Amino acid sequence: MAFGLKRDELKAWKRKVKNGEVAIITHYWMDDRFPDSYTVTKVGCSDIARLIEWGKQYGLKQEWIHNDEQYPHFDLFGEHQQMVLKEEKHFDQLERFNLGF
Repeated sequence: MAFGLKRDELKAWKRKVKNGEVAIITHYWMDDRFPDSYTVTKVGCSDIARLIEWGKQYGLKQEWIHNDEQYPHFDLFGEHQQMVLKEEKHFDQLERFNLGF
């Protein structure tokens, strides 16, 4: 279950993903499979080759891509999440979701 997003933020993320841009969004999230994670960062791009190449710089594996038909994306948690948000300069998301600097 996702929450903590504004409708406009989600629409902008979806638009960027569909346009072949690498788009990053973080939201609160609850899933029994990941009891220690209360947020997830989704990095999406409809251009799978571009998403794969982008992920390599952060050690993300191609098989970690969630192959959603419209919005293929990586789901990032914990250290990967913090590292990517810092490197991509999404300090607003780090602060907003209390993920540290």
